[in-house]
Amino acid sequence: MKPVRKVDGRAIPFGQKNVDTDVIISANWLKTISREGLGKGAFESIRAKEGNVFDDPEYAGAPILIAGDNFGCGSSREHAAWALDDMGIKAIIAPSFSDIFSGNAFKNGLLAIALPQEAVDRLMEVAKTDSITIDMESMSVTTPFQDRFTFEMDPFRQQCLMEGLDEIDLTLAKSDAIQAHEQSIDSAKPWLKPVAA
Repeated sequence: MKPVRKVDGRAIPFGQKNVDTDVIISANWLKTISREGLGKGAFESIRAKEGNVFDDPEYAGAPILIAGDNFGCGSSREHAAWALDDMGIKAIIAPSFSDIFSGNAFKNGLLAIALPQEAVDRLMEVAKTDSITIDMESMSVTTPFQDRFTFEMDPFRQQCLMEGLDEIDLTLAKSDAIQAHEQSIDSAKPWLKPVAA
């Protein structure tokens, strides 16, 4: 997982509420276990409509998505986080997120930033013309117009995101302790050792 300390750039002013994971990536894309290429299927049903915000050249390459309340509800498919990442989204700002989506986002290095509706409304306006900055160290979202909105995040999640630590990295960080434990088991309970064939 790559460290995420700051996300800066244009934001897609989507704003829709109760966007479930089937809207983020429909079931016909779930046949793959690869994360690559899922961005093409992200928001497919919305992109099928002419004039949608996702295909607007104004927001091409935008790393931030601004959404409505209860983003990521529905099924627990991790493909939703994969699809967002593959389309270049590094952070989602919304008033609230589904717990499962929030967990999947975190495990995949995506920022799920919860802000009050008034702040989201303001950012929707700014996104139409200017960039937005998310700073993980100060836990704030700022605009060129001196707007500053602070957010909260579990300190463990903040540290993992800022240092780029996924579950494997966290386990490997304890490799000395794991090895010491295995050696103590070998000497204390030799009968547990596998017998050579």
